[in-house]
Amino acid sequence: MQKASHIQGLILLVVITLIWGTTFPLVEYVVNGISPAALIAVRFAVASVIFIPQLRNINAKLLKDGLLLGLLLFSSFATQAIALQTIHANRAAFISSLNTILVPLLGLLLGQRLRPKNFLAAFLALSGIGVMSWESGALVIGDLLMFCDAFVYSIYLLVLESATRHHPSQALTAIQLWVVTVLGALWVGPELVGQLGVIHDNLPAIIYLGVIATAGSTWLQAIAQVSVSAFDAAIFYTLEPVFATIFSFLLLGQKLGISGLIGATLVLVAMVLSQTKVNVVA
Repeated sequence: MQKASHIQGLILLVVITLIWGTTFPLVEYVVNGISPAALIAVRFAVASVIFIPQLRNINAKLLKDGLLLGLLLFSSFATQAIALQTIHANRAAFISSLNTILVPLLGLLLGQRLRPKNFLAAFLALSGIGVMSWESGALVIGDLLMFCDAFVYSIYLLVLESATRHHPSQALTAIQLWVVTVLGALWVGPELVGQLGVIHDNLPAIIYLGVIATAGSTWLQAIAQVSVSAFDAAIFYTLEPVFATIFSFLLLGQKLGISGLIGATLVLVAMVLSQTKVNVVA
């Protein structure tokens, strides 16, 4: 039963990264003219409405964990949005994949046991994303912000791993979404009024981002991490740029070169390695 639950969790992680992969061409070429702050506020508002019924049965512990997760999730989205104003998405994808290293290191500080294969899998995944995404050039403020984003999201994964074992997934998701919605609304402020026309023009894409890519994926994360560790989640999430490259190739005609194929192969090898059973403990 435990093994079946773990496999189900891994499948959900693949589905999540598949969904996330569709958002890259969507945001880049379909959702035009919307500021990052407005897009965060609106997509999470759409997602939050779906989970209103789940707010009825909340206790203090659930509220505390949900607030923390929501704050971390908003910090990650906001930091990434600001960073992408100064660096390209490919470069950001590589830096954000550093959470494959940060998650086990932070877990080690929390007393979690780590196997040598974990670091090898993390290195392979990081190398794969690097082959696919890295761009040369001097470091800029966006690079630092993306590293902060990777650090914050690593903490999010570890906190989510713990919280999902104590709370219903839907209620935990609801609180997270509403926290990000409120913080996003405060961030965008009066600017949102001037964005209403653009939002209306891009409504189908925004609904997809809100319902599928935000509400759906956040809920699936909460379900998956009941049986999947934060480290495994971080490794499997490196599939996101792989799927993004594939969808950009299929939908937008962007080039899929040899570096993309090599990088994707390294990511897949890292995923398989992370799931092999090795009993030697570091």
